[in-house]
Amino acid sequence: MGQLFALVVVAVVVIVLAKLVRIVPQGYEWTVERFGRYTRTLTPGLHFLVPFIYGIGRRMNMMEQVLDVPSQDVITKDNAVVRVDGVVFYQVLDAAKAAYEVANLEQAALALVMTNIRTVLGSMDLDESLSQRDAINAKLLTVVDEATHPWGVKVNRIEIKDIAPPRDLVDSMARQMKAEREKRANILEAEGQRQAAVLKADGEKQSAILQAEGKKEAAFREAEARIRLAEAEAQATKMVSEAIANGNVNALNYFVANKYVEALKEMAHSPNQKMVLLPMEATGILGSLSGIAELAKESFAQQQGPSGNTGRRVPPPVG
Repeated sequence: MGQLFALVVVAVVVIVLAKLVRIVPQGYEWTVERFGRYTRTLTPGLHFLVPFIYGIGRRMNMMEQVLDVPSQDVITKDNAVVRVDGVVFYQVLDAAKAAYEVANLEQAALALVMTNIRTVLGSMDLDESLSQRDAINAKLLTVVDEATHPWGVKVNRIEIKDIAPPRDLVDSMARQMKAEREKRANILEAEGQRQAAVLKADGEKQSAILQAEGKKEAAFREAEARIRLAEAEAQATKMVSEAIANGNVNALNYFVANKYVEALKEMAHSPNQKMVLLPMEATGILGSLSGIAELAKESFAQQQGPSGNTGRRVPPPVG
């Protein structure tokens, strides 16, 4: 009987000590209740409580936690149905509020996030919902964090993991993207052809300008040559006239023979003439040539000086 009483006393002492000494692990906070009413919060470390009067209420995790948002169907503004899921990162800042302001913190936060996902995506078109992922996350974070503030919870991040349109809509988007790429390719090709045509036209323009400049320069040179040739002809005619005026008939014979030879050369080079008949006397040509020879001798005699014969001999006329 005494042994049984001793065992009971030991058991009571152990229970009292267990309720007296409380060790809170790092990353947690425990609420203390006195007869079921919240009094204070225990931080990590060693604590002592009066047994049977004070007790531990809720053990709250104060570290950042991850909450998976299950996939759900959402109708966008343009009546497209997409499946959306996400993830929420939150942290309890006030253990008392998280324990007593909401019955089930995780379930309440999950329901709040899913509802706001439908609200935010329902106000956007499909293209906006697919391309503005950051804007969706920012809107969700602002709304959910404000709603969970009375619960002593801080929502750090909300990330949309996947937005999956229906299969037929994905195929339609793929065809649309292909058509858009082909359109851009055709535009680029047309732009290249237009640029090539512009460059070709510009090159032809520059070529025409250069050809016109060349023709202009050639015409100018040809006109200048004709002017000089005419001046030379005039000078030659003047010299022959002066020689005839001075009584030198050989100069006239030279002038006539020169024109005669040039006329024969032009007739010989004519492409339409295969045979030329010349009804003329050979003595006429020989006389002209002899006149040229006499003119050359007289010129040579004048260059010898006054010691030579200064008289002029008039040859017979050509005929």
